[in-house]
Amino acid sequence: MKIVFMGTPSYATEILKKLLHEEDFEVVSLITQPDKPVGRKQILTPPDTKKYCLEKGVDIDIFQPKTLRDAESIRYIESHRPDFIVVAAFGQILPEEVLKIAPCINLHASILPKYRGASPIQAAILARERFSGVTSMLMDKGLDTGDMLGFALTGIIGMDAVALFEKLSHMAADLCVDTLKNFESIVPLKQYHCDSSYAPKITKADGLVDCEDAETVYAKYLAFIFWPGIYLQSGLKLKKIALHESEGVHQSGEILEIGEGYVVVGCKRGALKVFRVQPPSKKEMEIIDYIRGKRLGVGDRLD
Repeated sequence: MKIVFMGTPSYATEILKKLLHEEDFEVVSLITQPDKPVGRKQILTPPDTKKYCLEKGVDIDIFQPKTLRDAESIRYIESHRPDFIVVAAFGQILPEEVLKIAPCINLHASILPKYRGASPIQAAILARERFSGVTSMLMDKGLDTGDMLGFALTGIIGMDAVALFEKLSHMAADLCVDTLKNFESIVPLKQYHCDSSYAPKITKADGLVDCEDAETVYAKYLAFIFWPGIYLQSGLKLKKIALHESEGVHQSGEILEIGEGYVVVGCKRGALKVFRVQPPSKKEMEIIDYIRGKRLGVGDRLD
């Protein structure tokens, strides 16, 4: 089977690796996002899928269009005469002209129709779901609205976004292979749109937290651990925390206890254990060093 693969981050790389090592498939092209400047020095950096191919010496044609809506991009995909187009966290919506070239199969990191959109993994953690997973889907003109072809399910309680990305990427790789090999015998299942929900693109502002509810703060910490992280109104970033209690009633932000390597901070509901923080424009540090520098003690407010 000749496959054109479209994907950008590490989630997609795991799926690509699986396809490259399967004898039944020939990945004829990788289509990914353009290289982007990263960090303070704005170093031009390739997407994770391209980086993998270059580092491992994978002999594959790589195409990095700004858009798939021009004639050049359409001709490029058509020229490879793919049997399938496999899509995983590509970063662009496929136009109808591409959808007509070959069956386009998306590996979406949620159990559809829940959490369509750009951030399904984070959305599941924020909603404190007990389970999540991956759906293989036949793509249509809508956003993650196509008929479903297969599922893989896993428990996610206590997992952060980094760990869940890693787990789901391996599950998606296996599901992709199963879906492609059994494509002719699969009966597509339509989505119930009334049960759908949308997971929008995450912004830096989403990381702002207050000390209202400890469980909510901790869910944001798990969901945004990779980016943008969580921070208080003062700009103080909470780099490593744990849920201390869920139900107690306290003053918002009050230091309740100073332990060995941690500080317990109260919320209007519940409390958090804080281990590491990062003040604005400074390096990450132990919470004990931070409160000593600020001369804070039990009864003072962490802000």
